[in-house]
Amino acid sequence: MSFFRNFVAGAKIVAAKLQTKIFWINFLKVALPFFVLVTIISLLINSSSAIFSGDFAKVNATNFSEGKWKNFWGLKFFISVFYGMYVTLKKMS
Repeated sequence: MSFFRNFVAGAKIVAAKLQTKIFWINFLKVALPFFVLVTIISLLINSSSAIFSGDFAKVNATNFSEGKWKNFWGLKFFISVFYGMYVTLKKMS
């Protein structure tokens, strides 16, 4: 029963933090740079030769065309939101 009480108490603390303006400001300070960094690293890993040769049509074909953009941006968005929430909640305690 102790686990359940601790879980409920923690959930109330998190819910209270989510309702403050400073939390969301700090969240954006963490999540947006992380999103940009993950995007750049991912593009370099997937298409570094095409980027450095200036062949942006190949970069588009490799990462974004035919619905690939959903996986490309969706995964980065999810990872960035999760990381931003984790770091912000941890630093604001």
